[in-house]
Amino acid sequence: MKNQGVTLWLTGLSGSGKTTIAEGVKRELKARSCLVDLLDGDMMRTHLSKELGFSKEDRDTNVRRIGFVASLLSRNGVVAIVSAISPYRAVRDEIRSMTENFIEVYVKAPLEVCEARDVKGLYTKARAGEIKNFTGIDDPYEEPLAPEIVCCTTEESIEESVAKIIAALERLCYIH
Repeated sequence: MKNQGVTLWLTGLSGSGKTTIAEGVKRELKARSCLVDLLDGDMMRTHLSKELGFSKEDRDTNVRRIGFVASLLSRNGVVAIVSAISPYRAVRDEIRSMTENFIEVYVKAPLEVCEARDVKGLYTKARAGEIKNFTGIDDPYEEPLAPEIVCCTTEESIEESVAKIIAALERLCYIH
């Protein structure tokens, strides 16, 4: 039986655990023989939006591009997993409105935890003024108001977060 396509949109601060959770969900869905693709924010920026900077307008354009690709995939029966900071609520809501099946997952972690997890040193550079418009430091992150799923990565393991998302996909009849 073919699964229904859906866009699974993981949003949260850099270092919150979005990509790690997304990769776990992808592995689980592949093990179930689901059509699945992962659109990682960093990868999409490198290949789809490399000419864009980090102004609000450029971030919005990047998120809209990712949303368009995810929508194309999901309407063709693919579970499109998006892992992108996508800091502005209005653009996430815009993507939701143009996507038939959309699930927002807020990957929640306090800023200080994200900074402690920062393997790339981005927060340190942002605090030193070497990176401008960094989300959570000198650019806002607007938390989702009513996400379908919240994964609190300081309170649950990656495995628990993945299981929570898989259970929601089953409950909502996107996967069997």
